[in-house]
Amino acid sequence: MSYEIILNELISKLVHPLKQDTALELALKAKLTKKELKLLKLLAQKATKESIKQELKFDQEELDRIERNLVKKLNQEKTKQAIYNI
Repeated sequence: MSYEIILNELISKLVHPLKQDTALELALKAKLTKKELKLLKLLAQKATKESIKQELKFDQEELDRIERNLVKKLNQEKTKQAIYNI
């Protein structure tokens, strides 16, 4: 699965190329919760908000909270350093 497109949308400023898929997924697993990672996978697959809520059994409030946390974590320097191919 390619995370590159969705990560470019969610991370405000990428300054280095991303790791290859397998290494990137391992880095994301280390930095994100299971719920955040599942949400990221579904977003990468272009799933709708409704289908995400059904798939993950979230209500709108929980989905919004987890998405906010996901974006916040992805924009942290420690996370960016973990996913960069440097």
